[in-house]
Amino acid sequence: MTTTLITGANKGLGREAARRLLAAGHDVWVGARDATRGQAAADELGARFVALDVTDDASVAAAVATIEAAGGLDVLVNNAGIIGSQSPLAEITAADVAEVYATNVFGVVRVTQAFVPLLERSDNPVIVNVSSGLGSHVVVSDPDRIESSFVALGYTSSKAALNMLTTQWAKGLPGMRVNVVDPGYTATDLNGNSGPQTVQEGTDAIVALAQLDQSGPTGSFSDRHGVVPW
Repeated sequence: MTTTLITGANKGLGREAARRLLAAGHDVWVGARDATRGQAAADELGARFVALDVTDDASVAAAVATIEAAGGLDVLVNNAGIIGSQSPLAEITAADVAEVYATNVFGVVRVTQAFVPLLERSDNPVIVNVSSGLGSHVVVSDPDRIESSFVALGYTSSKAALNMLTTQWAKGLPGMRVNVVDPGYTATDLNGNSGPQTVQEGTDAIVALAQLDQSGPTGSFSDRHGVVPW
């Protein structure tokens, strides 16, 4: 059975991805920093819960130890993310941007680097990083795309950084399938449930890439419709 860890999986895209991958036969770990909400989500889904704060070294190390003791890991879905301050651009500070990067960039690096040794023991190791069309230079520069209308200094640049990190892991870990996805504008707490897509539509690409075998792509950027330009 494929064992999968999803960070930030107590709600939104992470929870729906967990539900769908459980239905597909995966043994899913729900990672969440809030133990009460995380355990409740895991219990409701029929998954396993692991306490995981992606911004904390000790928390990540403890999660690695827990999952290793339980048998290992095949798939890592880096889903946890925050949008950050929504103040006017002129009022955004370096500290505001650093707060977003702490989760969306450094948190992903921390979790991924910590779990690579476990993933390397798998016969089919897979990493899926959850990005955004807002991290695509092409997409945000296209006046016909809704993403071009958003200004979010920390969030957009953090997702662009995540995209580049993905290309580096894909090259540096040739035995793994490492890809990044754009869920699309999906109704979640992250955007005040303003997105036109359902969480099922938003998780289509996540679920598909989490089930890749060794013949699948690596270093790709895609959404539910296909390839997304960098």
